[in-house]
Amino acid sequence: MKVAIIMGSDSDLPVVERSFRILKEFGVGTEVRVISAHRTPDEAVEFGKNAEKNGFDVIIAAAGKAAHLGGIIAAVSIVPVIGLPIKSSTLDGLDSLLSTVQMPKGIPVATVAIDGAENAALLAIQILSVKDENLKIKLREYRKKMAEEINEKDKEIQQKLI
Repeated sequence: MKVAIIMGSDSDLPVVERSFRILKEFGVGTEVRVISAHRTPDEAVEFGKNAEKNGFDVIIAAAGKAAHLGGIIAAVSIVPVIGLPIKSSTLDGLDSLLSTVQMPKGIPVATVAIDGAENAALLAIQILSVKDENLKIKLREYRKKMAEEINEKDKEIQQKLI
């Protein structure tokens, strides 16, 4: 199983790295690329058209501002696309979110929160877990660990306030 993480600009890397780390933690094969829907549209279309043939099961498309990367990939591929809107300096990422999530009927792009790299990776893993029981087990363990961490923080707060 393999996930592609594509980003519109190398300036998106600090956010994208958070997706990459989670996918690696779960043992999911990952390829990371810089492909722009606007500055390298031919490469974007080519990447999308060949995604299935190249063994990608899910694509995370990270982009800011006029964030059309996820949409252009989804338009030419049946591989599930998860849009990861990147916070921009112009409208605090609202432009990216709306550009990613507002897709026309028939061309879906699942979209996570602005800079929601961790959830993009976890959603990709959930999609892959439909066919991989080991990933389901790891997801359950991940959630159990999160709950344990919150319970521990709760105990710490209770002790401080008693």
